[in-house]
Amino acid sequence: MSRNGSPAPRLPLPEGDIRPTFRRERRAINRGIAPVAGCDEAGRGPLAGPVVAAAVILDPARIPRGLDDSKKLTPETREKLYWKICASAQVAVAFAPPTRIDCDNIRQASLWALACAVRALPTRPRLVFVDGCDRIAVSCDCQAVIGGDGLVASIAAASIVAKVTRDRLMARLGLAHPGYGFERHMGYSVPEHFEALSKLGPTIHHRRSFAPVAELLGLIVSAEEPPPELPL
Repeated sequence: MSRNGSPAPRLPLPEGDIRPTFRRERRAINRGIAPVAGCDEAGRGPLAGPVVAAAVILDPARIPRGLDDSKKLTPETREKLYWKICASAQVAVAFAPPTRIDCDNIRQASLWALACAVRALPTRPRLVFVDGCDRIAVSCDCQAVIGGDGLVASIAAASIVAKVTRDRLMARLGLAHPGYGFERHMGYSVPEHFEALSKLGPTIHHRRSFAPVAELLGLIVSAEEPPPELPL
């Protein structure tokens, strides 16, 4: 509070000073709400491959050091943390394949995969923290945390598990489908991927509801082209 009684202005926090903590989980546990899970997904934006969701219940006594939003970590650091998480926590993963993404839309498919990951945990949690603004359909309390992968330790752990799992899967798809470069761009919209799509066409792992793939397949009519004439 400032001297004149008005609220003091909030100063911006320096970038990089905020790291995920176990505070939210600890508060719940201290109220007798346990176990607590965090969940996150990887792969909403790519043109190919599944969405991979992960759910993690951290052991309060064995929280790996260095947890952070997976996007802020190097591949090497993610791999090391992945093994530490799997060795010390309860972990489950689930996949939303391209067919489900095309049928439901990316948002609904991602929420479905997140719920599946939570249900696959060895122990049923009493509280779930999920990254983003959407809660998921689970049989326990669920709290959505915007930017949760950078704030909540269990969500950060889930983001790492989801990212590493998906990257490994895309690397295998790169071997199965040479020429697309999946092992390098992980299915994202990069020039190399667009070039491969134009030369080789889409695989069964491409999302046909995503505009670049749909346009290639002729499923979207360009705004510059007149609509086809329908028979009377």
